[in-house]
Amino acid sequence: MSISTTIKTIQDIMRKDAGVDGDAQRISQLVWMLFLKVFDAQEEEYELMRNEYHSPIPEALRWRNWATDAEGMTGEKLSDFVDNVLFKTLKELPAGPGTDPRAKVVRDVFKDAYNYMKKGTLLRQVINKLNEVDFNSAKDRHLFGDIYEKILKDLQSAGNAGEYYTPRAVTQFMVTMTDPKLGEKVFDPACGTGGFLTCALEYIRKNYVKTAEDEETLQRSITGVEKKPLPHLLCTTNLLLHGIDVPPVRHDNTLARPLRDYSTQEKVQVIVTNPPFGGMEEDGIEANFPTALRTRETADLFLVLIMHLLEEGGRGAIVLPDGTLFGEGVKTRIKEKLLQECNLHTIVRLPNGVFNPYTGIKTNLLFFTKGEPTTEIWYYEHPYPPGYKSYNKTKPIRFEEFEPEQTWWNNREENEFAWKVSIETIQANNYNLDIKNPHQMDVEHADLDEMLAAHQKLLAELDEVRSKLKFELKASLEDEVEV
Repeated sequence: MSISTTIKTIQDIMRKDAGVDGDAQRISQLVWMLFLKVFDAQEEEYELMRNEYHSPIPEALRWRNWATDAEGMTGEKLSDFVDNVLFKTLKELPAGPGTDPRAKVVRDVFKDAYNYMKKGTLLRQVINKLNEVDFNSAKDRHLFGDIYEKILKDLQSAGNAGEYYTPRAVTQFMVTMTDPKLGEKVFDPACGTGGFLTCALEYIRKNYVKTAEDEETLQRSITGVEKKPLPHLLCTTNLLLHGIDVPPVRHDNTLARPLRDYSTQEKVQVIVTNPPFGGMEEDGIEANFPTALRTRETADLFLVLIMHLLEEGGRGAIVLPDGTLFGEGVKTRIKEKLLQECNLHTIVRLPNGVFNPYTGIKTNLLFFTKGEPTTEIWYYEHPYPPGYKSYNKTKPIRFEEFEPEQTWWNNREENEFAWKVSIETIQANNYNLDIKNPHQMDVEHADLDEMLAAHQKLLAELDEVRSKLKFELKASLEDEVEV
C-alpha cells in the first residue's frame, strides 16, 4: 500500500470520530503522532550508536511502550492515557538550563498540540495504521517526503497552505545560487514547514561535509522561526528526519522582537525565505521597526528584518510579490534602503502559476549581498517550458528549468530573457523595480484557441448591442411618426 493511501485511510478513520472537525484538525492530529513516531525511530538509532543516550521522554510515554502493540491500550483507557498522562506530561517536560535540549524540542511541539479524537477505539486504529510505516527503514524514511507532500496538499484543501509551501524547485534554486557554506549560519525567519532549511542541509552535506566534525558544525548552523503551531510541528519533524539531533526551530513571531534588541552576535551569513505576503500584522508589531519603515504589510517588514539581520558580506534570497516591486510610500523607502545597504544584483521574475494552486499572485526571487550599494540590477525572466501555458498540480515547476539561469549566472550577458538596469534609472523611476523585459513585447502568452473564443464572444456581444440599438432607434422613429 502506498504512503498516500495509508494517510488517506488514516484520515478516513478520523472522519468517523465526532471530536475531529475538518481537514485542519485531522492534519494536526496526524502530525503530533507522526512526530512521536519519528522521534522514537531516531532514538532507536541513537541507542545503537551512543552508549550513554537517555531519552528526555519518560519511559512509559515513549511511542514504543504504548503505541506499537496492535492489541494494546484502546477505548476509554487509551483516550484517558493520551489526554491526561501523555499530553499533560510532555507539555510540562523540564527544559531549563542544564536539561536535555531535546526535552525542550518535545515540550515546544506539544505546547500547542491537541488530541482531537474522542473515541479510543478509532485512535487505536489510526495508531496501528501509522505503525505500518517504519522510519528506521531507509525506504520508508525516504517516503516521508511523500507524506509531507500529501499533508501540504491537504492543508491547501483546508484553506491554510498558501503561506506554508514553496515549490521544491524554487527552494532548491534559491539555495543553490546563494551557496551556503559549512560554518555559515543559515536562517529562515518564516520557515513554515522547513523547506528552505532542509534544502540548505542537503546542499551543504552534499558539497561541504566530509567528516563527523563537519556534521557537528552543520548541526549548529541551521536555524529558523515559525509563528504558527502546525507548520512549526511539521518543520521540527522534517528536520528530525533530516538527521538534526535538536531542531533549532523556535515557535515564535520573528517580527515581534524590536530590531534594536538584536546583538551583533545574532547576525547571520545567509537568509533564504519565502515570508507570508498579502497579510497584515497585528497592531503594535510595526512599532518594532524604525518610524520611516513602519507598515503592517508582512512581506515588507520581513524584508527590513532580513537587511538588519544579515552581517556585512551576508547573502539573502527572498520570494516577494510584484506589489513590493512597484509599490509606493513605505515600500519606496524600504526599497531605497535595500539598494543603499545591499547589492541587489539579481531579480528572477517568475511567470504566473508557479505557486498554483496555493496562490495566483505573480512572484519574484530577489538575490542580494549586504554591505555594498547596488550599482545595477540584472533581471532574468523565467519562461514557461515549451508546450506549457501555466503550471498546475500535475505540471509543477521543475528544478531542471532553472538550468539556463545557472549557466548564465557567472557569465552574464543580455539575451531574450536577461537584461540589466542601472541604479540611476531605478532612482529616476522612484525605486520602481517592476521593469518589463525590453526584449519582448508586453503581451500575455495566451492560448490561440482561447484568444479566438474570446474574440468570437466579443463579436457576439457587439452584435447583441447593435441589435438592441437598432430596435430602440426604430421604436423611437415610429413614436415620432405617430406624434
